[in-house]
Amino acid sequence: MSKIRKTPNIGGGRNLLLSCPVINPPPESRDTPFAVTDDDMNTPIPQVDGMSLPVWKRVLDFACCIAALPIFALLTMGGAVILRTLSPSVLFFRQERVGHLGRRFSIYKFRTMHLGADTAAHQVHLSELIRSNAPMQKLDTRGDARLIRGAWLLRATGLDELPQIINVLRGEMSVVGPRPCIPYEYHEYTPAQRARLSAVPGLTGLWQVSGKNRTTFEQMVSLDIKYAQRLSLWLDLKIIFLTVPALAVQVVYTRRNRRRADTSPVVNTAQDVLSWSQHLDAPSSS
Repeated sequence: MSKIRKTPNIGGGRNLLLSCPVINPPPESRDTPFAVTDDDMNTPIPQVDGMSLPVWKRVLDFACCIAALPIFALLTMGGAVILRTLSPSVLFFRQERVGHLGRRFSIYKFRTMHLGADTAAHQVHLSELIRSNAPMQKLDTRGDARLIRGAWLLRATGLDELPQIINVLRGEMSVVGPRPCIPYEYHEYTPAQRARLSAVPGLTGLWQVSGKNRTTFEQMVSLDIKYAQRLSLWLDLKIIFLTVPALAVQVVYTRRNRRRADTSPVVNTAQDVLSWSQHLDAPSSS
């Protein structure tokens, strides 16, 4: 039987939604509904059918996308000018993700990193976060040298994710839902943790407005499962309403931690991440 517990306020700041469920994991022998296993991650998988979403959710998605189009257009024009100066190359970045029921698809983002950035650094960082179950801080907070100057602000506000309205319009994503995971992240999941993929992925979600980088991996999974179990129009509207203040908190949190990290070595490679991750095993003083 599921219970409700308070989510701890980790690393300062105020959690906007404080309750998350303690999910009893299903027996390992129980059949799971997911289309992908560790053995067939390289098998091509059909894209998510937009009609698998409730009608009210598709209507809400289209309304939000129409409202976001002017912002998307302005950021595209402004980003093209800025990137031409700071890091001349492509404006958009495409990345493969695992979404609803384990299906693969490609998401779109504004590029915030220099070309040739070491992706192994993020993979090592993610593995350490899952292993230690420490607060899910981004590498941005440690002076990530892979980032284009000033790109941390775009990432903290979530504006780098705005091109994913294309994925929303295609039905691969929704405005509200769990964040789609990277294939190597999927490999780290247990069968119980893969239950977070039972909802169509989104731009914002219950985890994002409940502390995000101040929560642990297990808390993120619990919040995502809770959202899938309680899917409703009212919950989606509540999450959308709470997203703006949550992003404001995220900007303050990221800026504060970047200032504290000014005297620390920057993160650039996987080895840098391994050195930094040693503090994750230390007891938290908060």
